[in-house]
Amino acid sequence: MTSFKRARSAEQRTERRAAILAAAAAMLAEMPVAQVTLNELSRRVGLAKSNVLRYFESREAVLLELLDAEQQAWLNHLRSELAGVGDDLAAAPVRDRGDQVVATIAASLTARPILCDLLSSQAAVLEHNVSPEIAAKYKRAAIASFGVLASLILVHLPELGEVDAQRFAAGASLVAGAVWTHSRPSAAMLAAYEADPALAAMRIDFTATMREVMEILIAGLLARPSQR
Repeated sequence: MTSFKRARSAEQRTERRAAILAAAAAMLAEMPVAQVTLNELSRRVGLAKSNVLRYFESREAVLLELLDAEQQAWLNHLRSELAGVGDDLAAAPVRDRGDQVVATIAASLTARPILCDLLSSQAAVLEHNVSPEIAAKYKRAAIASFGVLASLILVHLPELGEVDAQRFAAGASLVAGAVWTHSRPSAAMLAAYEADPALAAMRIDFTATMREVMEILIAGLLARPSQR
């Protein structure tokens, strides 16, 4: 454990917070959210737990900020991915455009297991043991992220309109967390699936299920009367 030296400048505080977030991200590359402890995070970043708590009020506050950072990185990547298919989509029917958009979203989420694991723990774990100020800060960031995703969707699916594009963005985030959890069965469930082929039909593939649910969500939003 290194001796603690208080960060004196705003730049030093920012660097120390970034180091804590980087250590948390490295841990999540090795283990699920449930196994990330403040003690181990403190050890890896080289600070006493009390000193880590000078920068983040709790383990959950660290992970909420990391979730926001992961969402921003994902959206930046998704923007590039969707731009790459833009020319092919321009003249396609709305259903084909919708299918291509959700296929791109599903594939990009699959490539970001840390983001998906954090989303799956958001409401049940990460939003607990934080102050109202931290909770509000995260929710504002989440709303902004939904707005970015909605704007990316509208480029290819203007038929949705702003209201339903926002609904789709929020719904896709909720679905991603739930599907990720169910697509990671326990050892007992894997054994049950292997022993009984009839049960194996209940096993969920994350990418395929995300595509299917998002396709249905877009079709439903386009079919129902709504504010455009």
